[in-house]
Amino acid sequence: MSETKNSRWKIFTDQLRNKYRLVILNDDSFAEKFSLRLSPLGLIILLGSVTIVMTTLVISLVAFTPLREYIPGYGNVDDRKDILSLSAKADSLENTLEARDWYINNLLNVFSGKTEGRTAKPAKDSTGKYANIDIKPSDQDMKLRSDIESNQLESTSDKVSANKINALSNFFFFTPIKGIITTSYNIKEEHFGTDIAAKENELVKTTLDGTIIFAGFTTEDGYVTQIQHNNNITSVYKHQSSITKKVGDFVQAGEPIGVVGNSGENSKGPHLHFELWYNGFAINPQDYVVF
Repeated sequence: MSETKNSRWKIFTDQLRNKYRLVILNDDSFAEKFSLRLSPLGLIILLGSVTIVMTTLVISLVAFTPLREYIPGYGNVDDRKDILSLSAKADSLENTLEARDWYINNLLNVFSGKTEGRTAKPAKDSTGKYANIDIKPSDQDMKLRSDIESNQLESTSDKVSANKINALSNFFFFTPIKGIITTSYNIKEEHFGTDIAAKENELVKTTLDGTIIFAGFTTEDGYVTQIQHNNNITSVYKHQSSITKKVGDFVQAGEPIGVVGNSGENSKGPHLHFELWYNGFAINPQDYVVF
């Protein structure tokens, strides 16, 4: 069966490869004018090639020439832009007309004496039943709060004093600025540093080697510089008129970092507010620095 199919396929391919001659003769003299030797396979290939070339030419002609505008679905780009612009203008005009109609209707209602209907009555307010409740703390409650707060401050102060002696005794603190102490450290009044009055425009120096972790302006404290030192010690310099270092700079003890000033809402004159922090607790700078 397979041999029969192979023989038929061979006969078919042989027929496609057979050569034929196309001859054009003169009808009177039978002289040969033109002859062309072809095979069925060659004719198929020729027709296919011509078809592909013609199709490519037609598609290119339509795609890359103005002829495409005559085909449904295609349009001019400029016309499309104009249509979009006109559509946006029409939408804007419609909104303007609606607003004008609303304004005119309101004017007509005012001139004709028409008023709006009554608004819906609000739901009953149930908060009135709690109006007579006294939410002020009693004297005993205030006394208890005061005792707890004072105990917390005392315990905090005790923790700091117990840890700071051993940890900070080996450090030599450089004096940030020479001057007169106007306000000392007082943790109960939440004054966590020392105020040193000094001449304006005097240089402020860092007390230990460290890295700048904050250098900027705040509304309350003016120009502020914060420095992180070794052993979890942090120093803070407030109310400067200007600062000379930026975040990330490494500074050495005694190196200028700013200028004494009167910046910030909490400042009442040229001075430096200096703070020392150890392990997250504020410590008294006068215990380690001679101003």
